[in-house]
Amino acid sequence: MTTPTSGQTPGTPGKLWGGRFDAPTDTLVEAFTASIDFDRRLYREDIAGSIAHARMLARQDIIPAADAETIVAGLEAIRDDIEAGRFAFRSDREDIHLNIEAALAERIGPTAGRLHTARSRNDQIATDMRLFVRAACDEATGLLRALRAAFLDVADREAATIISGYTHMQHAQPVLLAHHLLAYEAMFTRDTERIGQTRARANVLPLGAGALAGVTFPIDRESVARDLGFNSVAANSLDAVSDRDFVVDFHSAAALTMVHLSRLAEEIVLWSTTEFALIRLPDAFATGSSIMPQKKNPDVAELLRGKSARALGNLMQALTLLKAQPLAYNRDLQEDKQPLFDTVDTLLASLAVTAAMLPALQFDAARGRTSAIDGFALATDLADYLAKRGVPFREAHAAVGALVATCERAGKTLIGLTLDEFRAAHPAFEADVLAIDLDAALAARNATGGTAPEAVARERAAARARLKAEA
Repeated sequence: MTTPTSGQTPGTPGKLWGGRFDAPTDTLVEAFTASIDFDRRLYREDIAGSIAHARMLARQDIIPAADAETIVAGLEAIRDDIEAGRFAFRSDREDIHLNIEAALAERIGPTAGRLHTARSRNDQIATDMRLFVRAACDEATGLLRALRAAFLDVADREAATIISGYTHMQHAQPVLLAHHLLAYEAMFTRDTERIGQTRARANVLPLGAGALAGVTFPIDRESVARDLGFNSVAANSLDAVSDRDFVVDFHSAAALTMVHLSRLAEEIVLWSTTEFALIRLPDAFATGSSIMPQKKNPDVAELLRGKSARALGNLMQALTLLKAQPLAYNRDLQEDKQPLFDTVDTLLASLAVTAAMLPALQFDAARGRTSAIDGFALATDLADYLAKRGVPFREAHAAVGALVATCERAGKTLIGLTLDEFRAAHPAFEADVLAIDLDAALAARNATGGTAPEAVARERAAARARLKAEA
């Protein structure tokens, strides 16, 4: 990119706001303040807001109805040109608002000047941003539901698969893989709720607040809100033009969703290693090495993990941007857009690729069972066995711990030990201890939220019902 040299733009003022100015804008300032390179993305929202505003002005007899019709037709034609790639965005027109308004003037003449009656770019951009966030919330919600459905499908497919659960990345207790997957479904259910709450808070109309103090025309803000699908209008004009809490809300909800995706991605990376060998990566969601022919790398999962950092950074940028701004609107707020666009794009792409990858993962059920046995995942069940027979739990814990140590020295597992070997660890062991295996350990945890097959079946059914009810 070429850095502009300082100077003055001939022919300025030619700005729509230039009446108060005598001298032209420096070219460095032109380049530094222009936002059209990124806020052009808001053209749909900007045109939708302008159409609703023009129609309201006509209904309120603030501008002639014929002029409003001409304005609306011109705006619709500009929208069509943008979508067809025929529209030339100009940096000397600063932003999406002035690009569209200037193009409208070129198309329909002086009548275009009536459009900006009873509004400011301050309430205009706040409206555009709320419309954008609202649409992003809707798209994210749809993708989150698709991802949750993918988790449920895989949980159904792997309903009988047993793996070792972990704490501190050490073998802990056996769990059903379906139960493990449904833990992520629960996380993404909360993410869906947070995105919905973000949408609700964003769905408030700021248009009509003017620059900061309201407007002097007899506008009907409520009718504009209805036309644009807003639930209410902002009650305070100062807050309306300066509030970006809804942007922070989206960043926050997106960042936590990306953290959840990152946790899943980390497990996919681990599970696909030779050491874990719990899953086989599908070719469609892996890449190779340029030098090592044997490699199949979990690049999709690694990128999911890495992209979470972008969402977290964008959240911090949004908070830092707002922290020292006095009321009301300040040009600092121009910097809210690029990080928001990046977070939206990152979140939506990450959700889509995860929902596609998840069903393609191939789980090794035999390896999962073997790993649980080799990792002494039944140790807690044996300690519970003794405790249920009156042995103080700490004594039971010590006895089973010593038994595990004996097995490690002998190269054995807890499965297959003889009754004599158990009784050598503690005399309270009886013949029925030999019935404790992975299936028995799972079946014993049948309370709500447990990992027993029946409990997990109930959990899967409840999750599907919840997802269906949201549709």
